[in-house]
Amino acid sequence: MVLSRWNILIMALCTGLIVANIYYSQPLLVLMSEEFKVSESNAGQVTFFTQVGYALGLLFCVPLGDKLERKRQIVVMTLAAVVALVAAAKSVNITMLKVTGLMIGFTSVVPQLILPLAANLSDPASRGKVIGTIMSGLLVGILLSRTLSGVVGHHLGWRAMFWIAAGISALLAVIMITSFPSSKPNFSGTYGDLMKSLLTLIKEQPVLREASAINACCFAMFGMFWTTVVFLLSDAPFKYTSEQIGLMGLAAAAGALGAPLVGRIADKKNPRIAIGYGIIFLLLGYFLFYIFRANIIGIIIGIIAIDLGLQGIHVSNQTRIYTLLPEARNRLNTVFMTTSFIGTSLGSGIGLWVWSFAQWTGVCIAGTALIAVALIIYLATYKKEKGVLSA
Repeated sequence: MVLSRWNILIMALCTGLIVANIYYSQPLLVLMSEEFKVSESNAGQVTFFTQVGYALGLLFCVPLGDKLERKRQIVVMTLAAVVALVAAAKSVNITMLKVTGLMIGFTSVVPQLILPLAANLSDPASRGKVIGTIMSGLLVGILLSRTLSGVVGHHLGWRAMFWIAAGISALLAVIMITSFPSSKPNFSGTYGDLMKSLLTLIKEQPVLREASAINACCFAMFGMFWTTVVFLLSDAPFKYTSEQIGLMGLAAAAGALGAPLVGRIADKKNPRIAIGYGIIFLLLGYFLFYIFRANIIGIIIGIIAIDLGLQGIHVSNQTRIYTLLPEARNRLNTVFMTTSFIGTSLGSGIGLWVWSFAQWTGVCIAGTALIAVALIIYLATYKKEKGVLSA
């Protein structure tokens, strides 16, 4: 079966709305800290545990897409996410909220099951475009989730957001059952064999190692920013409410429209070109965050810059790894995305730690250092890969 445009749009919609589950908590951290009477840094750990859960789900669940029928696995994971979201809405203390955050992250790996399914069913000549379109849905979901949760939290309270998210996920499960195409698994070994093969892929695929390392640094930068910017904007001189903070997602979502364009570049040219430009945009964004820390226009421009940069890097790297071994796309995606979201969770944790003693200046310095590491990895492997392509 070849994916129709309708299939691709539905996949993009489901991807965006499921991945949003991971980010709803971020604009609500101040409200959570106030209700449970804990520090903002303590409440911020909800975000950290959610990211850790997502990384664990990527590692232990996504590889099964090469062994199990993907549509069935996607639906089951979505229903499990509904249960986790309901549990979060009923949390009685901050510890329970952290545990349910871990559950939400673990069960919300559905987008990383949808992407390999789409890659398998798409025409190789347009695979980058298809991935870019679905990534647009994912990125819009990530970014607008903060806007939605900020508005809902301000007017209805933070618990209402998790109830709404549970309803959305339940509806998506029905849509998936009726519209998603089925697929045939191509791995016949045991689960243990499946997991062992991840190490083989890491050992034998240098492009996978490089793409994963660059993505981990960039996702760490991204997680650091969105975890700590809540504290920056809720304090002087801004004093923004959760609703106003959530609106920052609108600025970032504007950049998400660039993902299909990045995908077309990846189809026609060396995807490394987009990765290099992406790193430049990230550096520009953090420069603006540091210079315009008290100017909301400068911060918004910086948000657009890091979003465009992250898209260029992520879509291009994902296109690169999907061309390596078609029969192992779920496992390749597992290594790639697990590494990426370990980076996100570490970035969130480092951001909270840096904020506790160095505030926004420390966050800007730490974020720039992470981007610099990605640039070093990129430059260190550039000449070697260029030589291979020339040959």
